[in-house]
Amino acid sequence: MRSSRSRSNRRFLQASIFWISLMAFMAVTGTQGFTPSKPRTTQSSTTALSFFGKAFEADGPLGKGITVGKVQVALNAPTRTGSTSILTQLEKAASSGGNSNRALAKLANTICLSLLRKSEYWTGACSTSKWYGERDAGKAESLFNDWSNREAAKFEKEYIPGSSSSDGGEASGPSTLVVVSVLVEIQGDQTNFDGAGYSLGGTKDVLSSVASNCMVEGGDCINAVEVFWTPGDRKEVLTSRDIVLDFPEVIDL
Repeated sequence: MRSSRSRSNRRFLQASIFWISLMAFMAVTGTQGFTPSKPRTTQSSTTALSFFGKAFEADGPLGKGITVGKVQVALNAPTRTGSTSILTQLEKAASSGGNSNRALAKLANTICLSLLRKSEYWTGACSTSKWYGERDAGKAESLFNDWSNREAAKFEKEYIPGSSSSDGGEASGPSTLVVVSVLVEIQGDQTNFDGAGYSLGGTKDVLSSVASNCMVEGGDCINAVEVFWTPGDRKEVLTSRDIVLDFPEVIDL
């Protein structure tokens, strides 16, 4: 009897609350009837939660929260040596060293600018990102590390040189395709990671946004940066088939 009475009281209370809410609704709108609204979809609920989550975040130089993003570009490398070779530029940027925020920001900036200057050689690209609130900084770092480990596993593969490389030295290796991956954990939500691979313009926009925002506040907005490229060995040759197999996310341009 006690449990039955408890359920009955609960129903009465729920009915009363519903009736009060209904009367308030009719008083405000002036309507004489009530039509139940359609149930909200999961997407709109998620969007609302994301909006309200950001509403309570503090603003920084680049907006709110933390963004973990990745942009990848595939391009032709007609030459392997010389100051104009993308491989030479990548090696030089990586050798500049430094683990400070500013050094990492400079690395990302330099790589993105080098890729922008080689846009006529692009064959494909892609990008993705995820936003986190400041309270989820640990989750942002975890995702960055996960993406970094996944890319590192790919780059441990050795690509077999083409037959044309057998009669050339390390400095005169054959032309090859190159895939460059730039991973960034950056403060705020204003860095654009949408659109790489769908058009040349969209790819340029992503690289330009990363290059610019990395240097905001002298690079202090950068939390982490990783840059990967393949092939690493001057005698290796990366083919379009290799890219399809190992980088299926890259979209042809």
